[in-house]
Amino acid sequence: MQETEMAQDSKLSRFAKYAWFVLVYNLVVIIWGVFLRASHSGDGCGQHWLTCQGEVIPSAPQLKTVIEFSHRLTTGLSAIAVLILLIWAFRRFTKGDPVRRAAAFSFGFIVIESLIGAGLVLTGNTADNWTPSRPYWAIGHLINTFLLVAALTLTCWFAAGKKRISFNVDRKILLLLLLGVLGIFVIGSSGSLAALSNMLFPSNSIIGGVAEDFSGTSPMLVRLRISHPIVAIVVGIFLIFLAGWLKRLSGDDNGVAKWGNILSLLVLIQLASGAATLLLHAPIVMQLVHLFLADLVWISFIMVAAEFLSDRVGETAAES
Repeated sequence: MQETEMAQDSKLSRFAKYAWFVLVYNLVVIIWGVFLRASHSGDGCGQHWLTCQGEVIPSAPQLKTVIEFSHRLTTGLSAIAVLILLIWAFRRFTKGDPVRRAAAFSFGFIVIESLIGAGLVLTGNTADNWTPSRPYWAIGHLINTFLLVAALTLTCWFAAGKKRISFNVDRKILLLLLLGVLGIFVIGSSGSLAALSNMLFPSNSIIGGVAEDFSGTSPMLVRLRISHPIVAIVVGIFLIFLAGWLKRLSGDDNGVAKWGNILSLLVLIQLASGAATLLLHAPIVMQLVHLFLADLVWISFIMVAAEFLSDRVGETAAES
């Protein structure tokens, strides 16, 4: 009997490690997607999908074609990795287990992610091309990516043997957590539009860029980008105070305290990164760092929320 339990624990450990690997790999794919956009290589395969320039494998590729094609390959591998995660979850865990649901959501979001990528290519919303629908594509892409990362993060959390999440807490707590989610989505969306604006309508200086932001003759996309640093500061302060409040409510729960501290630290680093990105006129390296930190902030928020809403902590908060 003891040997059987040890074998099951070993399988669980292997699954949890694989789940973390899939999450990390998807972060790498996401960062490569940022490089694809920032390097103006999104049209490297033309308006062709699944093929690239009408070929299965491009025969005489330019550099931007290599970048775009490699992104498609890494994205395809991420979909396969999530499919394996889903199959393994259904084979390893029983019906109704939250690991199954989290893995299923992960697969659903990775499918949608691929379809959005295909839609961007087929509609010509890539590289320096501008269409009125492109901002909506950018926001949709960003939100689905966040949902994918959240689902994968929860898969890792549940697979590590954590308890089920309980929403049996004060409604005020749930409202503040929801505001945190919406705030991060708003930051991400405004950041996506700001990055798109800087790529399509670059400024030669900070002063010139600010003047364009407030000019009535500037495109609406340009005038919207000033909202990103403002929203980032407001929501960042809110997340820091929320993390501190959740730590106080949870008492001696180490999980909430650990991830709350990580979240607060990452928010501060992200704000500094945003300022540096602005002052340096958004070089590609800083854009990669900035989005990577945004993903880490989101993962940390999901983890602190999950730790707080786990059965034990949730019940304690409800009683208080």
